[in-house]
Amino acid sequence: MLEDAIAANRANWDDRAEVHVRSRMYDVAAFLGDPGMISSVVRNDLAVLTPHLPYTGIEGRSLLHLQCHIGLDTVSWARLGAVDVHGVDLSPNSLRHAARIGRDDGREITWVEADARFASALIERRFDTVVTSAGTIVWLPELTAWARSVHDLLEPGGVFAIRDDHPILGAMQFQPWEIADDYLGGGGVRTYSDSGTYTENSDGRITHTTNHEWRHDLGEVVAALLGAGLMIEAVVELPYMDWPAFPDLVACEQGWTLPAGKPRIPLNFAVVARRPAR
Repeated sequence: MLEDAIAANRANWDDRAEVHVRSRMYDVAAFLGDPGMISSVVRNDLAVLTPHLPYTGIEGRSLLHLQCHIGLDTVSWARLGAVDVHGVDLSPNSLRHAARIGRDDGREITWVEADARFASALIERRFDTVVTSAGTIVWLPELTAWARSVHDLLEPGGVFAIRDDHPILGAMQFQPWEIADDYLGGGGVRTYSDSGTYTENSDGRITHTTNHEWRHDLGEVVAALLGAGLMIEAVVELPYMDWPAFPDLVACEQGWTLPAGKPRIPLNFAVVARRPAR
């Protein structure tokens, strides 16, 4: 049942939070030790979002971060000057760590435990900006309710941005160069067991090993946002991503990219949409 799949994912991410908060990849101590540090994820998100913001940028704009995990990116938005910052996540243990990190950084951030598809039912306010990125929508069974929730959480004229792993990588099972899974959405749930996570030295450290993912192609993302009444302002496919998803990748300014000579495929995508002012 769908409820069981969501519960299994919640338990899995509760486990992951314990591993991630102690990992070198997240390096929470270094982040808290440098008040000027902005996560690489947020730097990449901001590069996509900036052309759609006023000249003052994100500063002074209320912001909601969907699927915020342990909160480093959420705190980064606050460090950039966003106000009334809220973070939403399905995992209570992730939010427990996020709340501690926010407090240690001296930030007043509101943390909400919720399925991103239904966040608007639990948050009784609207935001100038809503963001989500880096491994998020694959955990959502469908995008219609999600897009409607994004619409309802935006102020009229407010802007939404998603930047995520390109769905072509899921079709390749992050092992280019052979298609081995669905690219198009609608094929149902993909269930697998994994006792590790994407941070270093994590094999065997996850107790709740069952994962449930759902494929969402780029057309489905755009159609869901349009169907919710949002206006699409940008759709881009990007040659970089935030984590070394497979061995061929090399480090670059934005994170990780393919070396010269490899076929040029998108590693990330981004969509920026706006709620009509009227």
